[in-house]
This record gives sequence, structure tokens and C-alpha cells, in this order.
Amino acid sequence: NTNPASIHNKTRQEKFFFEHMNLKKRANDPPETLPKGSKRDPVVRELSAGGIVFKRSGHSVLFAIMRDSYGKWTFPKGHVEQGEEIEEAAARETLEELGLDEIRLIDYLGKIDIWFRDKFHQKGKLIHKDIHYYLFESRNHGELHPDPQEHAYDAKWVSLAKVGQASSYPDMVPIVKKAIELVKEITKR
Repeated sequence: NTNPASIHNKTRQEKFFFEHMNLKKRANDPPETLPKGSKRDPVVRELSAGGIVFKRSGHSVLFAIMRDSYGKWTFPKGHVEQGEEIEEAAARETLEELGLDEIRLIDYLGKIDIWFRDKFHQKGKLIHKDIHYYLFESRNHGELHPDPQEHAYDAKWVSLAKVGQASSYPDMVPIVKKAIELVKEITKR
């Protein structure tokens, strides 16, 4: 069930986020930009969503990571399409990039925001992107088939012990830590 109200174990901060910050923001909301003639570069706002996927394998837990278009190891994410809900985009992007057949939504992990100069779609533009991450579980026999057309050039399963250091992006640390905590709690039941 992808209804935000059905996501369990929300912290007080997450509850506030879901109730007051309008999680159902749509991708067709207008981007925020500076007025023409502004002395600073215009900033384009983007909304993305992604996922951290784990699977149980015997007595261990493995996490899926992928190599992105910059050659760095990370987790799947992508743009929220017009009219799409954030958690739907997270599941879609995760399935597309990792090539998994099926995943199950476990919980909301949080949001990061990043600033960068776009090299691909809006070449040279300054982008301020909000990225919402969710935790998903794959079946224990789930196989990774990364899709280069989705900017996923390699993928592999890494152990619980190694996933904390798996991402090449430091801003992912709090999201990964939360995923590890939730998975430890889930798998000890």
C-alpha cells in the first residue's frame, strides 16, 4: 500500500512532514526561478524520488546499489513525473534503474536537497533538487538488471556491514543510516 497514511513507524518529524508539508506535491507544480534580469543565475527547482532496496538472503541482509552516469556508486532516484505521487515515482525509478521485477514499500526515509550544475538535461543551469527516499524490500531471489538507458550502468548487492560506506555521495549518509536502523529492526522480528 503506497498511501502515505499507511506508512508505519513515523517519527514525530516525519509525522509533521506528512501532515503539514504536503507529501502529495505533484511534479507539475511550477518550478521556482529568479525573476528575469536578476544578477544571480536563475535556480531551477526539481523534485525527485528514489529508493534503498534490501533483500533477505539466508541469515544475512543485502542492499542494492548502482553505478550512476557520473561513475559513482549510489541508490536509484529520478524525476517525479507530471501528476505522479512522490512514493509512486520512488518505486517506478527504483524498479526501472535496478531492473527488479517487484519491490514492497516499507517506510519513508527522508529528504535531501542538493545543488548542482546540470550536465545532461538543462545544460549549465543551476539546479536545486529535493530528493525523497523510501525503503523497499525485494524478494530474496531478486536479481539486479541495471538499465543504462536509465543511467544505471552497473548494480550489485552489498552486505549490511558495507552499505554504510557504499554510496559515493556524503549527503546520503543520514538516509542510509536510517535505512540500516529500520532493516535491523525489521529483520530481528
